[in-house]
Order: sequence, then C-alpha cells, then structure tokens
Amino acid sequence: MRLILFGTSGCHLCEEAEVIVNACVSEGVDYVDIAEQEQWQEQYAVRIPVLYDPETKQELGWPFDQMKVEDFIRRVAYI
Repeated sequence: MRLILFGTSGCHLCEEAEVIVNACVSEGVDYVDIAEQEQWQEQYAVRIPVLYDPETKQELGWPFDQMKVEDFIRRVAYI
C-alpha cells in the first residue's frame, strides 16, 4: 500500500499531519506539495492536509489523529 499526504511547505497543520502519519506508517507514504501542480492546488488548497490512497481513491481530510489514520489504513487495505 502506498499513501500520499498532500500538503505544502510552511503549513503547520501539514507538519502536524506528517508527525501523525509517520507514527502510523513507517514507510509507504509520499509527501506531495500541492504547489507543484495546479490541479493539486485547485483540488486541495483549502483542504490540506489530506491523506490519500491512490489505489482506492479514498481520502482522509484534516482534522485527523492517530486513531483516525489507523482506521483509514485498515479501511483502504480491505476495500
């Protein structure tokens, strides 16, 4: 399973989310700065941070804690 954490530099919520996600997943997370593509900016600008599973197209939007991330991972692993 490969997850994406959408965020941007200088976003304190994105930094918080990264800590939470790292506590749940030791590897398999790509950190993507939405500033890199206009499409990501349009889709996620007011919603970041967002944890995304590209395989199932499921998203977990902020706010989330470790328990919500763990539930999300279990849910997308079994879809």
